[in-house]
Amino acid sequence: MFGLGLRPAHYEAIIKTKPAVDYFELLSEDFMHFAGEDFFWMEKICAHYPVSLHGVSLSIGSCDPLNLAYLCALKKLIAHVQPLFVSDHLCWTGVNGVNTHDLLPLPYTEEAIDHLVSRIKITQDYLNRQIMLENVSSYAAFSDAEMSECEFVAEVARRADCFILLDINNVYVNAFNHGFSAESYLEKIPVGRVKQFHLSGHKHCQTHIIDTHDANIVDEVWRLYAIAVKRFGEVALIIERDSDIPPLTALLTELDYARDISMHNCK
Repeated sequence: MFGLGLRPAHYEAIIKTKPAVDYFELLSEDFMHFAGEDFFWMEKICAHYPVSLHGVSLSIGSCDPLNLAYLCALKKLIAHVQPLFVSDHLCWTGVNGVNTHDLLPLPYTEEAIDHLVSRIKITQDYLNRQIMLENVSSYAAFSDAEMSECEFVAEVARRADCFILLDINNVYVNAFNHGFSAESYLEKIPVGRVKQFHLSGHKHCQTHIIDTHDANIVDEVWRLYAIAVKRFGEVALIIERDSDIPPLTALLTELDYARDISMHNCK
């Protein structure tokens, strides 16, 4: 399945043209109030396309208690749209009730794994379904790390019995920023745990790369996507664009390119 992140700039074009997109990914928090213009357009689009839900506020790694009001709202939205997938990020977004509105990385330690696994299991039990968690981009490393990022992601998924949303661009970004092999990272992620890929653009600042979602997907990330398809098979894909959003046709061109890569590299 090949899909796009749903953005307001494309609402009307989607309804008018009914593009050849297998599904759209909704930002969960945009639709939890069951009201407003976004919800109106979402209902129209859901009448024609399957959807998945992707959140940014679960804060599964925070030391704060799980936000039960948030989980309740998410569960109601799940019941309403019947998504193909439900996902968020393997990160924390705040503490002491303060939301930083950023996806902050975690230390790669056994203590962090134990903390995450407990919270993921509670979340999955409450939602009555397995969730996917996405590897996030990072720009600093913890000095007390006990394992690599890929080992951490794989072990969390194994112990919590959840799935991985593998963001290929984030793997590329972190490999550059922290000096590891992106290909080796993919080799250490368990095949059966990956249920979705994300692809997006970034900003290269020479000494580091920032995950910006505001540009076309670069050749190096396309190459890494081809390697991922060879390893994980034809996993569902979403292309994300969050700013400097081009016409829908431009993203459809990228989606067609992803289809072509998948067709030529799938097992």
